[in-house]
Amino acid sequence: MKPRSKRYRQGAEKLDPTLSHTFEEAVQILRNFPRAKFDESVEIAIKLGIDPKQPDQAVRGAFSMPHGLGKAARVIAFVDEGRAEEALKAGAVAAGEKSLADKIKNENWFDFDVAIAEPKMMRLVGQLGRLLGPKGLMPSPKAGTVVPDAVKAVSEFVAGKQEYKND
Repeated sequence: MKPRSKRYRQGAEKLDPTLSHTFEEAVQILRNFPRAKFDESVEIAIKLGIDPKQPDQAVRGAFSMPHGLGKAARVIAFVDEGRAEEALKAGAVAAGEKSLADKIKNENWFDFDVAIAEPKMMRLVGQLGRLLGPKGLMPSPKAGTVVPDAVKAVSEFVAGKQEYKND
C-alpha cells in the first residue's frame, strides 16, 4: 500500500471515522484540515432512501452557488432571433433558433456546457435530441433549462447555477 503523506496523516488524526457528524460539523472539520497546494474540492454523497426507478421519488433541481463555481459555464440559448441579442448580452456563447440548430447539427458543435430553450423553441430543439441527449445537453423542464424567460436563465447559469439529480 502506498504510504500516506504527512498532511494526510495530520488530517486523519483529527477525524474519528466511527462518529457521524451534522453538515455544519463536517464543514468545520474540513476547514480545520491542513491546506493543499492546489484548489481543493469536496464531494458529498447522501443516502436518501428512495427508489430511483419510481418517477414520483425522483430528486432533481438546481441551485445557485453563493460564490460561483470558479469558472463561468458556457451557455447557449434557443430563443427568437429578436431576443438573441439580449441572451448574448446576458452571457450566452451563442443564441438563436434555426441557425444555432443547424450549427449543432451540421458542424457537430458541442462547445458549451448548458443549453437553454424557451418552450416554443422545443419543436426545433427536439430534432437535436439524438445529438444532445446522450451528452446530457438536452434542455429539460425538470432541469430548469426550458423556461419562458431564457435570458434570465442564461444569466443564472453563467453566474454559477448548478443542477443536481439522483442516481
